[in-house]
Amino acid sequence: MRSYPINSPEAAARLVAMALVADGHYATAEIRALDRLSAPSRLGLAPEAFKLVMDHFCEDLLLASHGEWMGSAAIDSATRRRLFAEVQDPALGAEVRALCEAVMLCDSHLADGETELLDDMARAWPMPLNPTHRTSSMEQLAA
Repeated sequence: MRSYPINSPEAAARLVAMALVADGHYATAEIRALDRLSAPSRLGLAPEAFKLVMDHFCEDLLLASHGEWMGSAAIDSATRRRLFAEVQDPALGAEVRALCEAVMLCDSHLADGETELLDDMARAWPMPLNPTHRTSSMEQLAA
């Protein structure tokens, strides 16, 4: 898995990509949710740069699993912790968590891999989300 600078937009975007494929695939509704939430710009990236991070993440997943697609739920705990550690700023962590939650909840179903990822995020960033921030993200998603 490639590494990104601490608190970089790319490190944050990769975690959103991890949420996107936590159940082994991504759905059109999830992509639309990212668009409605302006996820790339909220993380400081142009849409093309965000897509490139997603593509690189999927390539890294395929390389790590020797060409077998298993989604991000198959990432081992140590690697997952290393990826979470690339986001240390509490505000950025809260933004990433809000975007990940919105993406994973947009289809009104949490797969096992998605639940596990949310649990890991809560352990990685043991901080409460700002309720106003969370409500704002969820309201944007519902719009």
